[in-house]
Amino acid sequence: MAFELNYRKTLLINLLALFLCFSLPAQEWKALVGGTLIDGYGSTPIQNSVILINGEKIHAVGQVGQLVIPEGAELISTEGMSVLPGLWDMHVHTMITGHADYAYWDETYPPLLEDVIMPASAHQLLLAGVTSARDLGGPLKESLAVRDAINRGDIPGATLYVSGPFIQHEPYPGTEAFRWGVKGAQDGRNKIKKLANAGVDLIKLVDQDQMTLEELRAVVDEAHDQGLKVVAHGHRPEEIRLGLEVGVDCFEHTGLSSAPEYPEDVMTKIRERTAQMNLGPLFWCPTVEGLYNYEYVRDNPEHLDNTSWHLGLPDSVITDIRQSIAHPDRLPYFQLTPSRRPTLERKIKQLLDAGVVLLIGTDSGIPMKFHSQSTWNELDVWVNEFGIDPMYAIRSATYWPALWMGVADEVGTITPGKTADIIAVKGDVLRHISLLQDVDLVIKHGKRYK
Repeated sequence: MAFELNYRKTLLINLLALFLCFSLPAQEWKALVGGTLIDGYGSTPIQNSVILINGEKIHAVGQVGQLVIPEGAELISTEGMSVLPGLWDMHVHTMITGHADYAYWDETYPPLLEDVIMPASAHQLLLAGVTSARDLGGPLKESLAVRDAINRGDIPGATLYVSGPFIQHEPYPGTEAFRWGVKGAQDGRNKIKKLANAGVDLIKLVDQDQMTLEELRAVVDEAHDQGLKVVAHGHRPEEIRLGLEVGVDCFEHTGLSSAPEYPEDVMTKIRERTAQMNLGPLFWCPTVEGLYNYEYVRDNPEHLDNTSWHLGLPDSVITDIRQSIAHPDRLPYFQLTPSRRPTLERKIKQLLDAGVVLLIGTDSGIPMKFHSQSTWNELDVWVNEFGIDPMYAIRSATYWPALWMGVADEVGTITPGKTADIIAVKGDVLRHISLLQDVDLVIKHGKRYK
């Protein structure tokens, strides 16, 4: 009798849930049907997948013939496509967009940052399949305003997690609006408190080898006290040594200029850190694509004529950018790059061998690196040039970034209950990762943008 009552109760609950589920307005439902699902967890892809979306959320995931599609749902065929979580780019600069003269840009375009340039960058990222991004080093007011406008749905764009200004020992001349200097430990703590109170999502630290250890420790400790993670440059050996000592949460760039590899003492410290399971993974965002592909772009500048980077920018700004990169071979930014390029693969493999978790990030916005193109290029270099497993690369652009940012319960995988940030592309991205250069479907928060 007890079993029968429990059975009836369970059946009633299930029928009620089904009724409520299918009594919701039909226009709220979307069904992605037929594609090969790479869900972000790294397991075997699901063939003939069905993903049900209701409103902003993923309702259910299954296969054709096994999952009932609500009557009246919007059917979106993903036949012949790879379906995967929206990509993350963990190192973008929305305040710049490919112009080769930083000093000129920083002097000329601050009035356009909030209303034109940064929104254009975020929109370009979204249409490239990047539904979330870490925006590192920008003016505080503008960074927060653009982030919040996107979150409210006022403007289209990738969800941004912003650091506001760089924190460093001394800002470079003319960059004080987006680089804050630290003079003493208490000043460091005060600046971090100011950023935290303003509502930034993380802290971006650079040139930490120019700070005193007391200043550096104060900055990192205060950030952690405020619940904020710290990303730090790894350009020089001492930046890495000090960063590891004070507990920064992620290193940026491959660094060490044209040196052939990381010094053994640095690698020893990295291995010691990755061995500490209680601290979680050591994360690194190497940003290699801009350096690796420079010589190709220099010698094949047709790549720069792709008009995707024009989106949202006035003709005057487009013309200005074009003129600044008219002679790719003459750009001071890249003159040492031919010497640096051969070292990149070795450094990446040192990090992988040491147990570091790599994150996809591109430095998009630097000269000739546009927000509409950089992320797929980074994935392509990892897989096709460095031999990194495609599934590892995809997880480094989906699952791991969401985990690092503390939002893995909301995004990063295609899982019932999570926000529907989903992209799809015709073909098999595990075989041909470069297919991501032309994403066919972009859904963010349940809304189709492409």
